[in-house]
Amino acid sequence: MFVLVLILLSTLLVSLISLVGIFFITVKEQAFKRILLLLVSFASGTLLGAAFLHLIPESVSAFSETAFVAILVGILAFFLLEKFLWRHCHARECPVHTFAFLNLLGDGVHNFIDGVVIAASFLASVPLGLTTTLAVIAHEIPQEIGDFSILIYGGFGKVKALSYNFLTAIIAIFAATLMYFFSPFFPSLAYLLAFAAGGFIYIATTDLIPELHKETEPLKSAAQFFLLFLGIALMWVLKE
Repeated sequence: MFVLVLILLSTLLVSLISLVGIFFITVKEQAFKRILLLLVSFASGTLLGAAFLHLIPESVSAFSETAFVAILVGILAFFLLEKFLWRHCHARECPVHTFAFLNLLGDGVHNFIDGVVIAASFLASVPLGLTTTLAVIAHEIPQEIGDFSILIYGGFGKVKALSYNFLTAIIAIFAATLMYFFSPFFPSLAYLLAFAAGGFIYIATTDLIPELHKETEPLKSAAQFFLLFLGIALMWVLKE
């Protein structure tokens, strides 16, 4: 029972990182709009970094070449989802871009994986569980800033973006609880990691980066590239 309490507290702490966007609540609307596309650049970098530096290596180490099939399945699944959502929103003139909903889905899968990994680590040993929790927190801070920015750029209000981001974050608590009680029945997460990677690659390359190309002013474009690179570099630093 002590281990379960530690698991729940750790995943709750990780989930609370999703509220990092609260620091942008007080920023005036005009000022926030000026930096929003830069934050989207950073978000693109964190998504690509998470996919290529974390999720794909983990899945490939477990399933070798077959992991790439799951990556392709993830890309195709997100393509189909966006086509369906776009058709639905095109008919109803939805005020929110489809990539915002796709990001919530991809983030939900990612948070599920985090919850399972944290629980599995605590089941192995308490020190390993604590170390894993700290590592997940370090990874989550830059990614949650990116997720919040994507939701805002996609059409969510700040409070709504915070709320939805937190709702996807607490999936980690649910996943960790499942892992604690049903760990013998859990299959390998390698395919789920690869699927999430495919989703992140799809969102970054087909939805976010094309938005960045709308900016043509040289200095702002250079700033976009720097933040895109910074997002990837942060994921690289946090790789171990």
